[in-house]
Amino acid sequence: MTNPGDLVRSYYRAVDAGDIEGVLECFAEDARYDRGGYPPLQGAADLRRFYAHDRVIASGRHRVERILVDGRTAAALGTFQGTSKSGDALDIRFADFFVFHDDLIGQRTTYFLTAGV
Repeated sequence: MTNPGDLVRSYYRAVDAGDIEGVLECFAEDARYDRGGYPPLQGAADLRRFYAHDRVIASGRHRVERILVDGRTAAALGTFQGTSKSGDALDIRFADFFVFHDDLIGQRTTYFLTAGV
């Protein structure tokens, strides 16, 4: 199996570069992505639409502090700083959880540290 930590780092590099094809290369064809505020994304077409059109982020950079790998799963903790499509500055902590299928990301779940309740 490809090193899961390396695949997670490749994903963040691609998304920060705006490289949608590179992002999609990290995911299995039938991957699922759960992200608060959006319906579950299932498969390459949903992921492509999200990264090309639906994602509210215009640009920015993930600063990954830690990636923990346990077998076919990984967790990443860090901060995202950037700009939204409406021009707002973004500075938010996140945690991502990954499950790998056939050396690719098969499932991803993202959580953001914001006031919610």
